[in-house]
Amino acid sequence: MLDSSTTQEKSRIKRQSEFVVVARRLSQNSSAVIGFVVAVLLVLVAVFAPLIAPYPSAKQDLAHTRQAPSAQHIMGTDELGRDIFSRIVWGSRFSLSIGVLAVLIGTAVGMLFGAIAGYFGGVVDDIIMRLMDVLQSIPGILLVITISVVLGPGVFNTLLALSVGGIPMSCRLTRAAVLGVRHQEYLEAATSINASTPRIILRHVLPNSFAPVLVSSTMSIGNVIMMAAMLSFIGLGVQPPTPEWGSMIAGGRSLIRTCPWMVTFPGIFIMLTVLALNMLGDGLRDALDPKLKK
Repeated sequence: MLDSSTTQEKSRIKRQSEFVVVARRLSQNSSAVIGFVVAVLLVLVAVFAPLIAPYPSAKQDLAHTRQAPSAQHIMGTDELGRDIFSRIVWGSRFSLSIGVLAVLIGTAVGMLFGAIAGYFGGVVDDIIMRLMDVLQSIPGILLVITISVVLGPGVFNTLLALSVGGIPMSCRLTRAAVLGVRHQEYLEAATSINASTPRIILRHVLPNSFAPVLVSSTMSIGNVIMMAAMLSFIGLGVQPPTPEWGSMIAGGRSLIRTCPWMVTFPGIFIMLTVLALNMLGDGLRDALDPKLKK
């Protein structure tokens, strides 16, 4: 019993020291720090939207429609007189939530299948990876559009469609990582004490295969946000009057020449979000594996 507790304590200390090392490397990367700060600010905007937004997102003022940016409306108003800044602030909740949740769901499912395929191998591996081949043979945008057309528009259906598109990449990354640790001594030790297969996969295999998936997931959030905006832009995603950045751009596309602020400001927020997350993902990649740093 004493040896077991000592081993667990050493493992905990090792994980803490590895976290400190990664955090130190990440803090030395200026691009990653900027991306992290911007991402945190965007999350804070989404969390404290009721305090930041000067107007309700759906409040219409038909006497001040299509108004250019001014002191009263710092980003102008749309075709129904709604304050664009307020709608962007409230829309951050939907855009960021869809991006994060879709990546979390897709990553969790992909990691589970990838761990099973890599750990068991053989026929199980062949079946799972052939299914992933079928999914990856369909272009990502086409797959998401097809699922959205079948299920219909809406927040939940958009989330589900985007989640399915992220499963194959997470599955392949996890499988590759599991193949690298499958024959390590700690797995043989866990097997020798009759640990159950689910316990071995969840407690030993997945935690030691998480680094590449973490980097990929961080960078995927920005891509998912862009894809969600694309779905809303073509009418298959979040539907008006819900303030989602893509639907805001879709609402102002016919007025882009006369009222460019209606599409410019939502586009800028999408760009900042994607850029910040990509910078953070690059920094995480370098921090987790310095050998990849050029």
